Amino acid sequence: MFSLFFFFLFLHLPFSVSKKQGTPCHLENTFSPTYFRDGDLVVGGFFPLLTDKISTFKYWKMFWFRLQYNSKNYQWLLKHDYQVLAFMFAVEEINRNPNLLPNISLGFHIYNVYHSNQRTLESSLMWLSGQGQTIPNYSCEKRDKSVVVIGGATSELIFFTATLLGLYNFPQISYGHFDPLLSDPLQFPSVYQMAPSDTSLPLAMVRLMLHFKWTWVGLVVSDDSRGEKFFRDLQKEMARNDICVNFFKKIIPGQSFTKKIYRVFVQDIFISAAKVIVLYGDTNSLLSMMFMKNPHVIVTRVWITSSHWDLAKKPSYIYFNNFYGALIFSDQTSKIPGFKHYLKTINPARYPENIFLKNFWNSAFGCTSHHGALHETVCSPNASLDTLSLSYLDMTMSEQSYTVYTAVYAVAWALHEMFLVKSEMESNIDGDKRIVHPWKLHSFLKKVHFNNSAGDQVVLDTKRKSVANYDILNYVTFGNDTEVLVKVGEFIAQNPLGQDFTIQEKAIVWHTGKGKPPQSRCSTVCGPGFQKKAQEGKPLCCFDCVPCLEGLISSHSDTDQCVQCPEDQYPNQERNQCLPKMVTFLAYEEPLGMALASIAVCLSFLTALVLWVFVKYKNTPIVRANNRDLSYILLISLFFCFLCSLLFIGCPSAANCLFRQTTFGVMFTAAVSSVLAKTITVVLAFRATRPGSRSRKWVGSRAPISVVLFCTLIQVMLCTIWLLLSHPFPEADTHSDHEHIILGCNEGSLIGFYFVLGYMGILALASFTMAFLARNLPDTFNEAKFITFSMLVFCSVWVSFLPTYQSTKGKMMAAVEIFSILSSSTGLLACIFIPKCYVILLQPHKNTRKTLKNNVKS
Repeated sequence: MFSLFFFFLFLHLPFSVSKKQGTPCHLENTFSPTYFRDGDLVVGGFFPLLTDKISTFKYWKMFWFRLQYNSKNYQWLLKHDYQVLAFMFAVEEINRNPNLLPNISLGFHIYNVYHSNQRTLESSLMWLSGQGQTIPNYSCEKRDKSVVVIGGATSELIFFTATLLGLYNFPQISYGHFDPLLSDPLQFPSVYQMAPSDTSLPLAMVRLMLHFKWTWVGLVVSDDSRGEKFFRDLQKEMARNDICVNFFKKIIPGQSFTKKIYRVFVQDIFISAAKVIVLYGDTNSLLSMMFMKNPHVIVTRVWITSSHWDLAKKPSYIYFNNFYGALIFSDQTSKIPGFKHYLKTINPARYPENIFLKNFWNSAFGCTSHHGALHETVCSPNASLDTLSLSYLDMTMSEQSYTVYTAVYAVAWALHEMFLVKSEMESNIDGDKRIVHPWKLHSFLKKVHFNNSAGDQVVLDTKRKSVANYDILNYVTFGNDTEVLVKVGEFIAQNPLGQDFTIQEKAIVWHTGKGKPPQSRCSTVCGPGFQKKAQEGKPLCCFDCVPCLEGLISSHSDTDQCVQCPEDQYPNQERNQCLPKMVTFLAYEEPLGMALASIAVCLSFLTALVLWVFVKYKNTPIVRANNRDLSYILLISLFFCFLCSLLFIGCPSAANCLFRQTTFGVMFTAAVSSVLAKTITVVLAFRATRPGSRSRKWVGSRAPISVVLFCTLIQVMLCTIWLLLSHPFPEADTHSDHEHIILGCNEGSLIGFYFVLGYMGILALASFTMAFLARNLPDTFNEAKFITFSMLVFCSVWVSFLPTYQSTKGKMMAAVEIFSILSSSTGLLACIFIPKCYVILLQPHKNTRKTLKNNVKS
């Protein structure tokens, strides 16, 4: 549209105009207000200070016939006036500085720029042609003082003006927000951007969402290249942090919102589940949508936006509460010394030709500069801007005002460097030699690098431009139309992760009126003890909550996957935290350990008592009848078997683990081999009674003792090999019991352990077989029946021990082994020696040689 308009102008307007009276150079009336202050060099300022309310047809009529400006045809945009004040303040400050542009004064020419396409080139044509004129390729000035244009509140305005001014290679400095497209040196070689790069803004906004756990967010951006890039960057950052887009709306730049469009747009937002909406893009489109005189729906949401939306600069005639509690990311700026005092002292009387200040003053204070109708109030000469609300002017320098101020200084320093170079080449600079060709200023603007009065570094080179840091401001309104922007946090892009974002939750005022931030989620929060399960066909942020599986926990809300507790901890019943496991083992203090220890001691005492009886009655026939020495060895072995079970009780130690299985193996082997030797003795004694038997020579010899020693020695060798290759060691079992850590002994080599048990089993099986075969021998000499029964008990116990031991976990393994030791040893003691003790102690009349002979004869 603007290209056709520009082409149309050049075809129909004259390209040269005479300077006689009555020519356009001397027309006093114009249809667009400007403010000019002369100087040796003039800087242009393009600001969107008012917007037209006239139709396109009326505009062309005014353009061709040059009708006089009528304020009734315009609506003033008061929010941009303090940018003009910052512009004027910077120029006056530079002119007072003897060290910057000495003997050279800066002037300025302030123009209004329109957002409408049909008028977007008007200011540029007026600037090129002269004061108030729109004649292309012609200047009404005798000496061109114009050096640079500062403008571009939005990217769209720069796109339009850069097309025309770029033809003349005229420098333009944009004070609006950074736009990567404007950094293209091929498309916009004459455009410089003052604002820092806002590439960190998507990350900053996502940091805010993550802090408040907002995962279901709506996006509203302007339908232009800048909005598209921001949307892509923000969506990418949101996806990286598992934040989903609920809806996406585009605002067409310059679109005029009718009630119907407004209703549809707001209705879509109103019915959405997202309680948080991000705004980014064209300022005036949002204002035209939200600041309608008769809004139909009030949408209460958390609005996240950047400062160029100017939420706090709404029109004074509207009480609008939609943005109450909004969070605004504003570029961090420093305080400019003297600016606040300048605002307090400024007055229309000080600048009588400044029509912009005059209209702003009248609108802000609700007065008029001259006597008129009775209901109109004349402005007080002592009025001060510091009494106004935020709707009109902020006494601190805003982000864009700061950029305008810095842009004027950048021009001044570039000019200063240019004149320094000229002074080295020429001896005298005065008169016409002060003429500056604007296109020659580019090389100096690209090299600009200085510190402003606030101490901040300023560069125009895009490659050296820093990334923006942000203050997070909370927008609060009150019933008396008072507005406040409260700093509640900041984002410093250069800081390391975790230190780049800070927020003061208690300082934020929310639109809900509650102290807690609203939730914006697709699904409810999965509390501790639950994990998220994605809903099929829906975004990642929509999920169901399912309990953690057994053995897993989730200690935080919205856990993607439950996790296991550390080995020394276990999940509680709710599965939302890990509890420390209690260390346990088979201790003497607990009932089971106390009972087993008591039984072992009692049985060992009983064994010692039996041994005492046998020693006391060692010369009686019943003691001598079946190899007295073997009985002693068997009783001593059983005594130590009962005592070795105590090694399995108590806290396991290295020595305890090392000796308990080997001691048990050697003692039991001695006991079983003694039983085997007794069985052999019974068989030999029976055969020795036969006439001419060769077995008589073995009766009474040391052969049975040798059997015990030989069998025991083999077990000792097996145990030694086991200890040398892989000995037992203490172990903490964290898996058998999910609530306890069980201290026990790891047997090291299971092969060695089962070799020891297997060897004892072979001896026991051999004893049982021989005793079973000799069970029918005469009773006088025969212990075979008792040995058979005792070995049957022994084998039964240890055969059942193996599967039970393998299926038991924790400290019960030790209890099972102790029980097997005690029961099998008791079986040997009871079956072999209790009948003998009964005869010795209770029926001594049977323990005589005569009785034994009578039994033999019978």
